Amino acid sequence: MIFALQSLPAVLQQHDEHRALGTAAMAIALGVAIAFVVVATIFKVYVRVSTSMVAIFYLVAIVAWPFAIAHVPEDVSDKPWLWYLCTIATSCAAIGFRLRWAAMYTVLAPVAYGVVRVHPSGGEADLLLASLDVMYAVLLGQVVLIIITLLRNASSNVDLAQSNALAQYLYSVRQHATEVERVEVDSLVHDSVLATLLSAAGARTDKGAELAATMAGNAVSRLLEASAARPDDEARVPFSRLSTRLRHEASASSAPFSFIDHSEPRVAVPEQVSEALFAAALQAMVNSVQHAGQADVRVARTLTLSASTVEGCHVEIADTGVGFDACLVPEGRLGLRVSIQERVASVGGFVDVSTSVGRGTIITLSWPRPLDQARAEVEAIAGFPSMDMQSDASAAPGDPAPRPMPGAAS
Repeated sequence: MIFALQSLPAVLQQHDEHRALGTAAMAIALGVAIAFVVVATIFKVYVRVSTSMVAIFYLVAIVAWPFAIAHVPEDVSDKPWLWYLCTIATSCAAIGFRLRWAAMYTVLAPVAYGVVRVHPSGGEADLLLASLDVMYAVLLGQVVLIIITLLRNASSNVDLAQSNALAQYLYSVRQHATEVERVEVDSLVHDSVLATLLSAAGARTDKGAELAATMAGNAVSRLLEASAARPDDEARVPFSRLSTRLRHEASASSAPFSFIDHSEPRVAVPEQVSEALFAAALQAMVNSVQHAGQADVRVARTLTLSASTVEGCHVEIADTGVGFDACLVPEGRLGLRVSIQERVASVGGFVDVSTSVGRGTIITLSWPRPLDQARAEVEAIAGFPSMDMQSDASAAPGDPAPRPMPGAAS
């Protein structure tokens, strides 16, 4: 627009000298086209169309110039006002045309102007002077074209890198969703389907068959619920709802559980977190009932809940049963690894298992993931043992291990 305004005095002066309607029409058409470019650039629409119009109108004006003022007898001593718009036309061609056509235009338009410049209608300039004007216009147009091409290539590279990063992110999200879904399916298979199949295989009486059929119905219902849409990630539910559900399960258990609730009343957690903690805690309770001890052995079982906005949420399932060696658990057993640990980890939590043969079991479900556990993992990756690991290593052989706090790294 500034370059176009610079040509306005020459347009008015030469119009007074020529009084040619053709040149006035050219000036109006090019002025409207350049104004269209400004508007299109501001609103970011039809930019290529508007710039292409300026380049085409300019080339048409150059070709039509000798015919538009052919009836003027006196020579034009100054440069035609089209000279001041040559840079605008080549710049618009660099934006609106493809690279090959824009490169051709940056040569064709100045050469056409040079032909007009040596023509009487263009001032009948000396060939050397016209050639210098042509070379200046060609070089300037090529420089503008190079700059625009470099900027476009840089922008394309940025867009490509952004697209690749987005594609990689989407792939990672799909992989994570697949892993979460696998954990849920494995957990459901272990919790419901496998238990149903074992019950059906061991049914020897009508009552056992009826129980197996009931369990099968419950298993199918849970699978249907799992196939439904997942709860909204943003939806939050009170922690007290989880407490109420676990209290009901503890009271309905075949083995007595002492229920202790230290949770604050206004703590809320995401719905997926609540469901994962409930299912994992229920599976831990079932494991305690099934494996903590024989029917004639008295085993004390405790279910403790705590939740606060500062320390997070903790669900502890403890018993004084026979315990077990976690290193000897077969890989095919899914109860601890999938139904509890991976299920809680899939929602950003952590499971601490403290057990040994003959000393009972304490399983602590924590959400969100405790900072000390994250720090221990980072130090382990970096090759530096954490303070807890060092203190454990310095304990005398045979000394009883201290009782872990809920959420501490095992």
